[in-house]
This record gives sequence, structure tokens and C-alpha cells, in this order.
Amino acid sequence: MTFEEARAQFPVLRRYAYLNAGTNGPLACATVDAMTEWNRRDLAQGRGGKEYFEQLLALREGAREELAGVLEVGPENVALVSSTTNACNVVLAGLDLSGEDEIVTTDVEHFGLLGPLLASPARVRVAHVRDAPPDEAPRLVSEQMTSRTKLIALSHVSWVTGNSHFPSELPRRPGVSILVDGAQTAGACPTQAVEFDFYTVSGQKWLCGPDSTGALYVRDPERLRVALPTYMSQSAYDIEESFTPKPGAARFDSVWYAPGTLAGLLAALEAAPKWRYERTRELAAYCRGRLVEAGHEVITAPDQAGLISFGAGDAAQAAARLYEAGVVVRDIPATGWLRVSCGWWTNEDDVERMLNAL
Repeated sequence: MTFEEARAQFPVLRRYAYLNAGTNGPLACATVDAMTEWNRRDLAQGRGGKEYFEQLLALREGAREELAGVLEVGPENVALVSSTTNACNVVLAGLDLSGEDEIVTTDVEHFGLLGPLLASPARVRVAHVRDAPPDEAPRLVSEQMTSRTKLIALSHVSWVTGNSHFPSELPRRPGVSILVDGAQTAGACPTQAVEFDFYTVSGQKWLCGPDSTGALYVRDPERLRVALPTYMSQSAYDIEESFTPKPGAARFDSVWYAPGTLAGLLAALEAAPKWRYERTRELAAYCRGRLVEAGHEVITAPDQAGLISFGAGDAAQAAARLYEAGVVVRDIPATGWLRVSCGWWTNEDDVERMLNAL
């Protein structure tokens, strides 16, 4: 598949310089067609029967396998969830932390991760990495660890700065789990989730899937309690006693996707070209370089993932003005920064259109 053929899958790119996959990726024709076909089938034939549910379960396992491929892990270690926040809640609930335990995170995390951390009984300790060089993050996190630390929880790439936290370089200590928020990496750059205890995925961002889709990688499903069970969690149950969890990470499945959603997610995952990571890196570097040349204060360090944050004064007003000019970006609240998302579908003209609109 050539770049032009890949880009042509997204009709929105004919109208907009769409630079906001960090919030929602663009939808491809095949994704919407797959969703529409299943919805029309449900409308005409209903939602029942042995064949219907067999096909639905096959779609479900197909999505699990494709998401496992993105994470470079086995499908038996992948749970299907509705969002990164949902995945983080599953992990935090299952860890059974107490008020004597501590969690280490950073000062540039999304509430999708912070919310579950703050709702847990554990004490949250914060490493201040926002103004530090990205490669200092592992050291700054390590300095916040104590004998009470039970969990390190942070994003692979910050939604605020666009910088990696280099999670593969985090300290490894017995009894300390690592939860990585992969909302800004899965589909944008290689993840190698197997290095961590838990890794979360947002399906609607860089993977360009439907809303309310995602995944959770669990390295050792037997060591995490099923604290938020759904019907999909069990392989058998007794009314008075207990239930038998499904094998592997499927016990943490927290959502029953509609078949249209599953079909759309599969279509989106299958449409991504093999060269997507190289192209994303190339365009992000081009965008960052052009912003520097234009005299903008660029927050994101060189050679990161697909996000680039830069100073823009009244950023909210600037984002609204850019949208009117056909450029979709977002502002980062309380920072004065705009954030650009360069995906594998982005071309140089999109970047130049943004610069001209600025």
C-alpha cells in the first residue's frame, strides 16, 4: 500500500489538516462501512441465534488478536476494555492496595490514569518531570520510591508534553508493579508491552478505531484479582459460593462490544500499513523542525512519538481559530500550549497548512 492509497482511506483529510489523533483519530471508509454493514444486519435480522453469537465471539477474538499484535504480546494476555481509564480502574481495583501503600506517578499524567490512582486508598507520590529532560524521568521517578511503594503508574508518552517517560528504563524492584498508560503510543510507535506488568490502550486514538474501545495487557493474570467482574469474566459460577475466572486476561474483559463496534475496530486495525511507525516518526520530526524554524517555543524534545506541544499564548483561542481555518489541533488546559498529532496518514501539506493558519 502506497502512502497516497493509505491516506485516501480517510475522507476527512480532504477537508481538514486533521492533527488530533491524540484525542480521536480519523475514521477510515472501511471502518465506517464495517460498522454500518453490521448495524444494517442487526436492523433487518435481529440480534439473536446461534450463528449470530458465534460470529460475534469470533469477531471478539479477532479483535483481541489484532490488539495483541499492536502490543507485541500473546492474545491470552489481553483484555478488552472500553477505555484507558477503564483499564486503569481494573488494575487499581485488583491490586487491593491499602493506606499503607504508595504509588509513584508524574506531574504530567491524564486524569484517565490519575483518577483511578487518587480513588485508591494508597498514597500518591509525584515525580516532577514536566520541566526536566525526558531521559531524566526514570531517575526522578526512582527518587520518589520508598519501601512502601507498590506501584509505578505513568504514561509511556505524556499527553501534555509529548515526551516519552522511557518506561523501559524504570527501576525494577520485587513487589513493585509497573502500570503504563499507552494511550499516546499504541498505534503511534512500538510498545513492547511485555516489559511491563500492565499496559493500556485507547482504540479511538492512534488506532483510528470506534469510540469506547481499548485493551489492557496483563503480564500475569493469576496475580491480579478480578475485582470488577463482568459476565465475560467467568467460565462457570455457583450462586452461593464463587465463580471460576476465564483463563488468561479475558477474565478482565469489561465490555460487551456491539458487533458493529467490533467489526469497525477490526477494520481499523487491519488497515494500518506496516510502515506506520516510521512514517509517524518522520512526520513528527518534520513538524517539530518547521515549528522551530518558524520561531515557536517547542516543548516536545526531538525524536519522540507523534505528539508535538508548543507555546501559543491564548491556546484555546488559537485552537478555535485554527479549526475555523480547517486545521484540527487541541490546546492543553492551563499551559498556553497547543498540541499537534502527526500520524502515519499526515503529510507535509497538513503541517504547512497549520503553520500558515498560525
